[in-house]
Amino acid sequence: MPVPRRTLRDERRRRLGQNFLHPEIADRIVAEANFRPGELVIELGAGLGAITIALARRQVEVVAIEIDPVWAERLRDRIREMFRDNVRVVEGDFLSLPLPRRRPFRVIGSLPFRHTTDVLRRLLETPYIAVERADLIVQWEVARKRAALPPSTLRSTTWLPWWEFHLGRHIPAAAFRPVPHVDSGVLIVTRRQPVLLPRAMARLYSEFVRTHWPFDRSVSP
Repeated sequence: MPVPRRTLRDERRRRLGQNFLHPEIADRIVAEANFRPGELVIELGAGLGAITIALARRQVEVVAIEIDPVWAERLRDRIREMFRDNVRVVEGDFLSLPLPRRRPFRVIGSLPFRHTTDVLRRLLETPYIAVERADLIVQWEVARKRAALPPSTLRSTTWLPWWEFHLGRHIPAAAFRPVPHVDSGVLIVTRRQPVLLPRAMARLYSEFVRTHWPFDRSVSP
């Protein structure tokens, strides 16, 4: 039996890790994120626009980032047809695009699984950007691991003084097209108020954690 040939769209999906969320689930996730009117929201991996459209219906300012030029252009057309002026579609890679330094903003998006750590590092280890909260769709086991208390990984421990992690909605694989091999979940990351350590101590704290990891969890504090 001949093997079906991959189309250009199939190649883009494989290379960019594209799995598109069902619009109904996207709307629930946006509703549960409790956005306030006037907030600046940066969406990662806008794709077909399920989350973008849900955001567009709310009174927030949206910057939807999509690395795939085909989907970026199609999403611009959809937004234009909706007569929405609160959404701007940007074609590019989130990992290299400039982010707001002064105006507080929030982040939401469905991440390519292989870039989850890269995105978290960009958001949580860049001291001068003004991100306040991120609602990120990641692999379910990754969401559980990052939300664990006490932290179960070295990297999560280095982020602990400045960020809180919470486990949000579980999302079955069947909620995506094409269907991925694993379930997903929402990882909610919020900036601590107040922080546990001054940001100026980040390097020293990170060096301390890396030197003493793994900690002996059998010893009571």
